Parts: sequence; structure tokens; C-alpha cells
Amino acid sequence: MRNSLKTGMTIGVLFFAVIVAYGLVKTAPKPPQVEPEEVAISVRVLEAEKNRVQLEVISQGSVEPHQQSELIPEASGRIKWVSPNLVAGGYFAKDDALLRIDDRDYRSTVARGQAALARARAEEELARYELARMEELVKNKLTSQSSREVVLRNYRIAKATLQDANLALEQAKRDLWRTEVRAPYDGLVRNERVDIGQYITRGQSIASIYASDSIEVRLPVADRQLAYLDIPLGYRGEIVEDRRSLVLLSTEYGGKLYEWQGQLVRTEAEIDSRSRMVTAVVRVRAEDNPGQPELPIGLFVNAKIKGRWVENIVTLPRAALRNRNQVLIVDSDNRLTYRTVEIMRHENDNILISNGIDDGEVINISPIQAVIEGMQVKPMTVQDRG
Repeated sequence: MRNSLKTGMTIGVLFFAVIVAYGLVKTAPKPPQVEPEEVAISVRVLEAEKNRVQLEVISQGSVEPHQQSELIPEASGRIKWVSPNLVAGGYFAKDDALLRIDDRDYRSTVARGQAALARARAEEELARYELARMEELVKNKLTSQSSREVVLRNYRIAKATLQDANLALEQAKRDLWRTEVRAPYDGLVRNERVDIGQYITRGQSIASIYASDSIEVRLPVADRQLAYLDIPLGYRGEIVEDRRSLVLLSTEYGGKLYEWQGQLVRTEAEIDSRSRMVTAVVRVRAEDNPGQPELPIGLFVNAKIKGRWVENIVTLPRAALRNRNQVLIVDSDNRLTYRTVEIMRHENDNILISNGIDDGEVINISPIQAVIEGMQVKPMTVQDRG
């Protein structure tokens, strides 16, 4: 009985303790609720600025001669002298003697022509005198008209013979002059196929040469980029001087950078149906590049073709582009907003935007991994747009 009473009292005390503890928990003051503070990340931004921009087309190509030809003599004979410059890689100036053919037979022909001309001239003078005498006789009715006709015919034959002798002598002199082959322009020898003592015939090619004062560079250009160069579709022939695009050429040789200027003078008529490329031809003249070395034939060069000018273009680095055609605008509350834009073209490390951005708008250019529309940022303006 005493143990039962003791156990009941213990349970009662425990129950009372639980009730008191519960009351204390329920009546205890709750801690204040603290909202998590939004942390603004720092981003690099640019202020949009619309400008007039000149488009560029980038390409690469090889240097080729603008003017090249086969050196072909116009006289036959045995070679008696060859210029030391008539070798592969040799340089020559316009009108330089490159080769001489044995001219003894040609000099003999000229001498015979001179003798034939002197004889024909004497015969023509005699026939002219006879005709004048006959005219006087006919006038005085001392001879018949038929006799005059015979003398007149003889005079005409003598006159034609004199003319033929003149032409034959001129031809002989030309042939003699042609025994010396001269350079048609300033240039270099690509290859030669002659030597002293060799017999050559008229029309036989003896060397391949090309002009050095002007060369060409052939550049492949995608057909869609032709519109950037301000060349009308289907334009034929050489581009007129005041519409030619400036082309900047460069290459590295021996650890040094070399640069030249040229002009886009024409495009080839056909567009390759598989590659969709067209060949643009650039002409480089020595007079436009004073102090620069001549461009060697076959040299591989990089090219920047300056195209047409366009208005109201915003230039941004590629890092600003999101989802192929969107950028992130930083609004007046420093919050990010997606904006769809029209991209005119990608150019080197930049994008040219033609529509969708106004002057003065702030554009994010930092590579943020996870972007939430309306997220807070801390913009840092930069000046470099590259």
C-alpha cells in the first residue's frame, strides 16, 4: 500500500513537470524572422553607342603576276648572245636587250633591198620623164594617143615597182631589228629555254616572263559577303577607280611583319556551286607602296578588304551575346533583362548589331553562368569594346 502511494506521487510530479515545461515553451517569445539579403554580383558593362561603321571582309590568298607573257622572237636564226639577266629569277627593265640572233643574213637582205630601191627609184624617174615628154608631144599633136597610153602604163609599172621596193626594204629593216629581242616591260624571268649557239625559229617560245611593277592577289570570298563590299550583283569587268575597295595585305617573314596596300579591281564572274565562294582579284602596284619590298610571286598573304559604310551600328564584344540573338540589358535599377537583337554580322571578336539597342543603354559583357531575369547586379563600366 505504501509502495503504491509512493509510485503515484512520483508520476504526479513528473506529469506536473511536463505541464510546466510545455507552458514555458508555448509562452516563450519567438525570434524575429530575418529575410535573406540579396547579394549583387559585379559585372562588366558597356554603354551602347551607335556609330557609322565600315565593314571588313577577311580572306587569304597567293600572289600572282598581273601581266605575264611568253618571250617569243619574231626572227629565225642562231643565237649569238644571251643577256646574263635572262635566267630564272633574273630582273630586267623595259627595252633591255635580252637576246641577239646572228644578223648577217638579215643585213645582206637590207643591203639588197637598198640596191633594189635605188634601181626602182631610177626607173621611176625615167618613166616619169618619158611620160612628161609624151604629154607635151600629144599636146602639140606630134604623136598619137595610143603611144601616150603605152608610156603611161610603163610609168605606172615603175611607180608600183618603186613602192614595192620601199615596202621590201622596210620589211628587211624590221626583220633586222627583230634579231635583237628586247624586254616589253620591267619584270622578272620565270624560266628560260635558250642558250648561245641554239637555232631558234620565228614564233618559238624561249622564256616565260612577268611584270614586276604590278601584281595581283586572288582572294576567295563567300558569296554572302559580296554585299559588304558594295559590288552590284552581276557586275562585269574591272571596277571603276573611284569605287574600288582598299585592301590591306600582310604576312610574316623571318619574324618580321610586312604590309602592303592594294585595290579590289574585279571579281570573277562565276560563283562556285559547291563552296559558294567567288574569287576577288586585288591589284598591288609598286608606286602605291614606296619603301616596301616587292611581293614575291607565290607568297601567301592575309587580306582585309575594306567594304561599304553602314549607319547606326552598335559594336559589342562576342561575350555580350546570349542565346545566339540576345543580350542582357542592365536597367536603371541595376537589374538584368534579356533583349532580342538583330545581328548584322560577326566580325573578328565583335558583333555588329543593327537593331534592338538604343543609344545609352547599358549592356552586360560578363560571362554570368546562371542568369535570372531581374537579378540584381553591380555594374562596372569599361571602355574597351574589343
